[in-house]
Amino acid sequence: MNFVNDAKSLIKVNIREYGMYIALFVIVLTFQIMTGGLFMSSRNISNLLDATGYIAVLAVGMTLVIVIRHIDLSVGFAAGFMGAVAAILLTQAGVPFYVVIPIILVIGIVIGMFSGVLVASIGIPSFVASLAGMLVFRGALLNVTEKTGTISIKDESFNAIGNGYIPAITKVFGLNLLSLILGLCMILFYIYSEFSKRKNKLQYNFEVVSKSIFALKVVFVSVIIAYFTWIIAGYNGFSWTVIIMLAVVVIYHFITTKTVLGRHIYAVGSNPEAAHLSGINVKKITYIVFGSMGLMSALSGILFTSRMQSASTTAGTLFELDAIAAAYVGGVSAAGGVGKVTGSIIGAIVMASLTSGMNLLGVGISYQYMIRGGVLAAAVIFDVMTRRKRS
Repeated sequence: MNFVNDAKSLIKVNIREYGMYIALFVIVLTFQIMTGGLFMSSRNISNLLDATGYIAVLAVGMTLVIVIRHIDLSVGFAAGFMGAVAAILLTQAGVPFYVVIPIILVIGIVIGMFSGVLVASIGIPSFVASLAGMLVFRGALLNVTEKTGTISIKDESFNAIGNGYIPAITKVFGLNLLSLILGLCMILFYIYSEFSKRKNKLQYNFEVVSKSIFALKVVFVSVIIAYFTWIIAGYNGFSWTVIIMLAVVVIYHFITTKTVLGRHIYAVGSNPEAAHLSGINVKKITYIVFGSMGLMSALSGILFTSRMQSASTTAGTLFELDAIAAAYVGGVSAAGGVGKVTGSIIGAIVMASLTSGMNLLGVGISYQYMIRGGVLAAAVIFDVMTRRKRS
């Protein structure tokens, strides 16, 4: 009985965090049944994650922007424009891909920092500043692609970023060995981090869940990681897109949870005035967050362009709305100060799973948009209701 009560208490206290995982589980289970097992096939899951990559990295950057109570509508066409610049450098200027990538990432940071200056120093509302940026980058993208319409990329190394997979080393029972090793490392890292977190809480006399609930949580998550690793290893293994996405999540999760900068970002989001009075440089934090958003836009542009193996006039269309939707579905609060980058990745996977599942079922595109809109509205309603209960 105590075990059940502890479980209910844990879910109730962490409903915002666990709600999206429950939603993802329900969506996956529903589509798995309705598609006769096709949804969870190795090929479909691998393709789903690859298609999520360029939106997921945008959602990570957007999460921090929303946390500090701002928005950035320019990221979609900024990603498309920078992807086109990368294509031009590769095809027309003959620049090697390993030089192109850092150039594009630096350009992204500069673009993001400029948006931060408009918002923090000049005082332009982020909605207006980013809307202006969206129009500028839309025009810039059309300008650089207007002659050919599409810039095809023949560089195999660059295209492998969006379409390639990590080497298998060898196959074990038809499974990619290196992917299995990577999955095992993720499980070990997760277990270590959970035990370390629990040990630190106990050391400072913070409340922790019972040992039985803690063990159940660790085992459950480890099994989920192992299962998805087994599915992916049965196809071509982890793609470079997924590796990049995981690297972004790990880095940003560390920054937001283990560093002074992360604490300052959430302090500014919770109460900018109080953060300023406590000595936090709010303008500096705004510059950094928008610079980070620009970096993620550049990375998104690289991932999308390499996946398509070309740059086109329509690249980046609605990327910003998909990123915002993923962030909100992942648990970020419209009021600011609340949200995790891990949640945003889950939010992106939730939205991608809906699209993939509905495509497999042959649902019309009009109904797909309406359903995805309903899910986004439900996520925001959930956010508002949970904040009301806490207040």
